[in-house]
Amino acid sequence: MNISDPTETFRQEARELLDQLEAGLLDLEQDPANADLINSTFRALHTIKGSGAMFGFTAVAEFVHEFETAFDQVRKGQTKANSALIEVALDAKDHIHRLIEAPEDRISGGDEILAHLRRIIAGGPVDTETPVKPKAKAKTTKAADAPPPPPAATAIWRLEFYLPADALIYGTNPALLLEELAEIGPTRVTALTDRIPALDVLDPETPHVGWRVDIEAVDPTAAIDDVFLFLRDTMELTLTRLDERTETDAQAEPDGEPDALSEASSAPEPAPTAATLAAQSPTPKPRQGAGADTADRAAASSLRVPAERLDELMDRVGELVIAQARLSQIAGLSSDTALKTIAEELERLSSGLRDTTMGIRMVPIGTLFSRFRRLIHDLSGELGKPIEFITAGEDTELDKTMIERLADPLVHLIRNSVDHGLESAEKRAAAGKPPKGVVRLSAVYSGAEVAISVTDDGAGLDTARIRAKAEENGLIAPDAKLTEQELHHLIFAPGFSTAKEVTSLSGRGVGMDVVKRTIDGLRGTIDVTSKPGEGSTMTLRLPLTLAIIDGMLVRVGNGRYTIPLAAVEECVELPEGIEAHAKGRNFLDIRGALVPYLRLREVFGTAAEPEPHQKVVIVSSGEGRVGLVVDQIIGNNQTVIKQLSKLHSGIKSFSGATILGDGTVALILDTAHLVAAGQSYVDRNITGRAA
Repeated sequence: MNISDPTETFRQEARELLDQLEAGLLDLEQDPANADLINSTFRALHTIKGSGAMFGFTAVAEFVHEFETAFDQVRKGQTKANSALIEVALDAKDHIHRLIEAPEDRISGGDEILAHLRRIIAGGPVDTETPVKPKAKAKTTKAADAPPPPPAATAIWRLEFYLPADALIYGTNPALLLEELAEIGPTRVTALTDRIPALDVLDPETPHVGWRVDIEAVDPTAAIDDVFLFLRDTMELTLTRLDERTETDAQAEPDGEPDALSEASSAPEPAPTAATLAAQSPTPKPRQGAGADTADRAAASSLRVPAERLDELMDRVGELVIAQARLSQIAGLSSDTALKTIAEELERLSSGLRDTTMGIRMVPIGTLFSRFRRLIHDLSGELGKPIEFITAGEDTELDKTMIERLADPLVHLIRNSVDHGLESAEKRAAAGKPPKGVVRLSAVYSGAEVAISVTDDGAGLDTARIRAKAEENGLIAPDAKLTEQELHHLIFAPGFSTAKEVTSLSGRGVGMDVVKRTIDGLRGTIDVTSKPGEGSTMTLRLPLTLAIIDGMLVRVGNGRYTIPLAAVEECVELPEGIEAHAKGRNFLDIRGALVPYLRLREVFGTAAEPEPHQKVVIVSSGEGRVGLVVDQIIGNNQTVIKQLSKLHSGIKSFSGATILGDGTVALILDTAHLVAAGQSYVDRNITGRAA
């Protein structure tokens, strides 16, 4: 069996923990008194420290240890989680990330971060509303007339545990676990050797020794949970309370040797069974945060799979779909009922396998949205603009390939909204707006697409300045007549920028060009709407997937084409008596609404004679609709999308191609482009009538 590199496994888990840590810190900045957030942040730090030490990332463990100590004071109410602490904690999170990704490099800056952290903790205000629990045997300063606090009651707790069979393979070191247990309180450790097998059958990679640890503490349950955080669900562990004592009793004993420990080791007692120990063990404290148990169960039932294997699986499913289409075509020409039954059964199974595989590849877009909270936080501080960041539609799912490629375009759109769109607090106040600007990032399903919008309530696009800059750069002629939408799209031209000076954020005209090229590569479109003084909205419309879709196969002349089925609204007959040559465009009355239609015969230059009874397929994209006139609707099929070559990338009417059951190729229509062409025709006709 091929076992993955434990170090890389640690890195992957550490990245997820760091993302959780960053999200928790940003939430904590908005709600500093939230105990659940403080506890989850502390737990993430503790996990990173323990895992780092376990896998040999010593620098990480040492750095996080002091970081964790600071948040332990916050957890105990000795320090408040103010904005200064959050800021240095975010810098520390970035430093931890660098230490994990490049442990062999000499990475500086850690000492400065820790020094800054110490200054904040030393000068931080104490939360007087929360009682501070003194550590054991620590002296505290009290008023002269205040009575001394009663000694904290401690007890002897017996912990017995056996590690899971694969613990050593994945880097667990029992000695380190015992050292962490010793930090809880005075301990006595005994090895349990009753399960060690004979030498000839002993597996050196399996831990056979168990451990009995007697611990003197008030209640070590939560601390023990932290020690065995990664192993708790798969190991044997029981905890039994033996007797109770106080700190005064412990201090009165000579040489610091507790009598209870001696009695526990010398007094004879029957060996309790696992069931008895489990029944006697106290009820464990619930983990911080509601739903933690549910999250633990979900994590235990999940499986980490490399993305390359998912891509390979999708390729195999695509080949299966093509083979199934070929079998269905052969079965349709045959009179063998058994063959037709098998073909129908295979079609059902392949369709289910396709949906399951697609579901595996689909990822909630919220995993992408969460990355931008830190970006907004940093931009707000850098530009001095207070910003409220709102997200919506995080549960909307998109193909993982799309998610990965959308990160850079959304970064540029958000930076553009913050830098160019939002005004300063002074200008907003003068305009009668709240001083805090709003940036909203949302996603929603729209037919066969997902619409992702970046909206700000800033000043809006200055069309006059955009036109002047475009004329200055030679992008348009001074007398060119452009619609407002066409002027807005000039901001995506290479090298175009309306910034008066180059800064670290903008001015080079690169960002929006990256957005346009990336979205075009994903077969998507960009809509721009803006109102002066009210703000702008950039909407990215993207197909749900780049792999397999349901399609409607149609015939135009002698050629066959596929229309994405999710974009199809309905099919109607083309009414008789409509002029056959209306420059390829006209209107249909669909239940009182005028819908433009395109004759695909004329769009594609088909020379064959048209069918006497042509059909119109009504498709939609966003808010627009258009009818596509075809000669015949053949039927629905599963469509495996094949990308067009670079030679054909300039053909805008097609988004790809697919292989049919007979081995021929059918082009896939780009419905978004065709709908835009139909809407452009509507705009020109309405403008002409208005004039």
